[in-house]
Amino acid sequence: MATSLSGWQHHFIETNHIRLHCVTEGEGDLVVLLHGFPEFWYSWRFQIPVLARYFKVVVPDLRGYNDSDKPASGYDLDTLCGDIQGLIESFGYKRAHIVGHDWGGAIAWHLGQKFPQYLNRLAILNAAPSQRLVQEMVSNLDQLRRSWYVFAFQVPGIPEWLIQQNLKEFVKSVFQGMAVRKGVFSADNTEIYRDALAKPGVLSAALNYYRQMFSPWHWLKEFGQLPNPIMAPTLVLWGEEDALLSQNLTKDLGQWILAPYELKLIPHCGHWVQQEAPQTVNRELLTFLRQG
Repeated sequence: MATSLSGWQHHFIETNHIRLHCVTEGEGDLVVLLHGFPEFWYSWRFQIPVLARYFKVVVPDLRGYNDSDKPASGYDLDTLCGDIQGLIESFGYKRAHIVGHDWGGAIAWHLGQKFPQYLNRLAILNAAPSQRLVQEMVSNLDQLRRSWYVFAFQVPGIPEWLIQQNLKEFVKSVFQGMAVRKGVFSADNTEIYRDALAKPGVLSAALNYYRQMFSPWHWLKEFGQLPNPIMAPTLVLWGEEDALLSQNLTKDLGQWILAPYELKLIPHCGHWVQQEAPQTVNRELLTFLRQG
């Protein structure tokens, strides 16, 4: 099913036993844009029309977000990657360029490590491989301090209730409060994010990403396993003044990648890099993705 809004196509795609809502535009090689917490497809609004001049751009609401299905389970990285694999195949492709920010970046890293056959090129915006992030949290007090909310989210039920009671303030503090270039998050924009988060089931689903990350089952499954190196050409873009993720996470990232790799730091820019510095991000993505 597809409807057209604002010149973009809105689809509902069956994948991995759930239904994902996504926005598409353009024709050509497939580019999939994966958003983070607590966003939805709208966070890529500046990239979609620019990339669509050269590519078929598909931007899903991740499992649990906005208009996608919100099952009680399936928020582990293997299942989330399964969602994206099915999405790629649903559009008739075998591989895609994958671009991910925040949690979407964690999914993109994982896809590259465990399911490389689905990848052409990999572009990451302010996100580290999950193993690298946890490593940093347990060894670096600065990152532990930045990640306090991850531990607060582990408590069942209470974070959802607290956020729901103060949703307007929560959205403003997360987006505008964490941005360096605050002007991008107008009252209208924050209201759009608030409305998406207010939909039934979204908050619990969004927090389940963090809960799954620290579940005992996850650690038992991963125990002793070295991550596979990334075999796809990789670009990492990083807003230098990210309040949530330490720039330390970018050190030695090259050791995770056995392919051409480039790290580009974006000055005077916070965590919401594709929204705070859209022209820079668009230019870098176009240059990188059009190489192959």
